[in-house]
This record gives sequence, C-alpha cells and structure tokens, in this order.
Amino acid sequence: MPPTPPPQEEVARHKQANIMLSRVAGSLYWMSRYLERAENLARLVDVNLQILLDFGQVDDETLKEHWLPILRSTHDEDLFFQLYETADSESVTEFLTFRPENPNSLLSCISSARENARQVRDQISTEMWEVLNEAYHFLKGRDAVKVWQDGASEFYDQIKRYSHLFQGITVSTFSRSEGFEFIQFGKYLERADKMTRLLDMKYHILLPKVTDVGGAVDAAQWQAVLRSASAVEAYRRFYVADILFAKVIEFLIFQESFPRSLIFCLQQMDHFAHLIADIPQGEYRNDSERRFGRFLNNLNFTTTKDIIRQGLHEFLDEVQQEINTFGAHLYNTFMFTPPVDLQAEIRFHQQQEQQQQMMMMMISPAA
Repeated sequence: MPPTPPPQEEVARHKQANIMLSRVAGSLYWMSRYLERAENLARLVDVNLQILLDFGQVDDETLKEHWLPILRSTHDEDLFFQLYETADSESVTEFLTFRPENPNSLLSCISSARENARQVRDQISTEMWEVLNEAYHFLKGRDAVKVWQDGASEFYDQIKRYSHLFQGITVSTFSRSEGFEFIQFGKYLERADKMTRLLDMKYHILLPKVTDVGGAVDAAQWQAVLRSASAVEAYRRFYVADILFAKVIEFLIFQESFPRSLIFCLQQMDHFAHLIADIPQGEYRNDSERRFGRFLNNLNFTTTKDIIRQGLHEFLDEVQQEINTFGAHLYNTFMFTPPVDLQAEIRFHQQQEQQQQMMMMMISPAA
C-alpha cells in the first residue's frame, strides 16, 4: 500500500488544483467577454456609419461631434489622438477595427478571445475553436481600405454573424458545467455594460440644440440606438407609435422579454452568479452579493419617469458602477490567479517526482 502523502503535500496539491480551475474559469470568462465586446463594437460602428449616410453631407465639426462620444464610451479618446489628428469616419473606424495598439479594437478583441480559447482548447468543443479561429483570420485578411471598398456594412455584419454562430454552437456543444456558467456570466456582464454605454453615448451625441427634442434628428438617432441593439422589430411589437425617447429607454432598460435589455442581462448575471457560487437563487453569502441583490431589486421598482427625473446619464453611471463592482467581486472570488511563486512550483514538482520514485521502488520486484 503506498504511503499517505504528508498533510502539506495534500494542501499543495489542492492549491494547485484550485489554481488550475481558476485559470480555466478566467479564460472561458474572458473568451466570452471579448467576443461579446467585438460584436457590440461592430454594431456600434456600423450603425453610426449608417446614420451619416442618412444625413448626407456633413462638415468636419459634425463628424467630430458624431464620433467622439464613441471613443469616449470605450475610454480610448486619448489613445486615438496619439495616433490620429482628426476624428472622422475613416480614422475612427480604422482605429476601432484594425489598430492593434487599441486594446478595444475589433482585431484586439477577437485576438484576445482566440488566445483565451487556445489556453483552454481541451475544455471547449472543436466547433467553438473553429469559429473563433475563422473570425480571427477573417479580420487579419482585411484592412480599412478593403473594407471601405467592399462595403463596411457587410463587413460588420460578418463579425456579428461570427458571434451569433459561436453563441449557438456553445449552447449546442458545451456541457452544462461550471465552465458554461462562467461563459454566460461573462457574456451578460459585457452586454449589460455595453448597453449602458450605448445609451450614454446617445445622451452625449444628442441635442446640440434643445429644439431638436422630438424632431427628425432625435427620432433618427433613437432609431439608430435600437438598431445597434437589433431591437427595432421587437420595439415595434410593443410600441406601434413613433420612436420616442421615453419608450426607447423603457424598452431597452426594463423589457424583461428582450435578451439585450439591461434588466434581462442583469437578471442573467445574478442567475449565473448563483450557479457559480452554488447557492439557491435569492440567497447571498456576503456584502458584495447582497449589494448587487439590493440593486437589482430596486431596479425592479424603478420607472422610466424615475430615470428621467434623476437624469439618464447619472442613472447609467450608477448602473455601470454596480456592474463593475459585482463583476470584480466574482472575478476575484473565483477566477483571480495570484502570481506564481516559481521556486515554490519547482519544489512542489520535485517533491512529486521523489514521491513517485519512492512508490515505484516499493512496488518493483526485488532484484
């Protein structure tokens, strides 16, 4: 009978297993987040290009006012002006699509999603890997000039199709294990965050003049927001009337049946967080989880009038803070991997080798 390992070796082995699980969970989580981020960015750029086409010829100042809020929504404005002099359609779309210096560009997001998938290649299905790999090579084989020549809308539609294909394949081929829960939590966290940024961007783009409220520009831009979320048809089923500011806010924030609405995404985050923590729905283990539970409960009793009274921008800032705080809590609890102590790793593996040699000597026949 092999000797029982010393207690410290059991602790070390358990620690190693936890680190491995955390690394896998983190890679699945970031793989999902980066791909969702790429899809949302493709939606945003494509719709804003369409808005400019709808408005016809615009001057340089109008172009700048149109594109700057998008750069601000991704917190990349300073980096952009280190690389470009002016914010126009070609420079911003190139920056948001192809520049590797931009960590939030489409190319960077797809590359990061693929790299995280590569690290857990044995945990995901072959079909999932093939979609990410194809998306990566599709982007690498294009450049800004070719996209403009061949049609930008078709290009960004293809990015969205890759994301949809990956999500469908994941649902169809990935086992309903903890890994699936981390994938879904990351997707809905990223989607919720991007919905707040989309609405906040509209807040900043809109209304150079108060007289624009309710006018053609106002309606066209709110319709563009719905198009960015693939929500025009769904909105029309609920509200047959014209596209109005208050109704769009109500739909994109509170419509529980629409899978890209803020409330839907937050509820899914809460659901998958409970599965990850292995606790019953409605129960919370610590202050961070209770805080998010209270926030979600309060949101259920908030109305569109409450948001307008508070201020859309202020409300969205508060939501972003709650999303980021809860996401950081879950990441630090289940996915954060502390820096590796190389010397400790070497000692641990040396102990493992010595133990295996001792076991082999004990079971080997005497010479």
